[in-house]
Amino acid sequence: MIKKAQDTVGKNIKKYRVDKKLTQEQLSEMCEISCDYLSEIERGKRHPSMKRLDAIAEALNVDSYKLIMP
Repeated sequence: MIKKAQDTVGKNIKKYRVDKKLTQEQLSEMCEISCDYLSEIERGKRHPSMKRLDAIAEALNVDSYKLIMP
């Protein structure tokens, strides 16, 4: 169950990032996280804390809940 949630969050972040024409490097700088960490999130290898998820959502200009919705 947790792995599926991580995959969903990662896919959603990548979708919004690509839609906004941002690279992982650009988004990671906007969120003040490492590019490697963002890559791991997008690949479902890591799950961000709510603080990080909110920062990513803010940088992508979307509501946080949209990043966790299947």
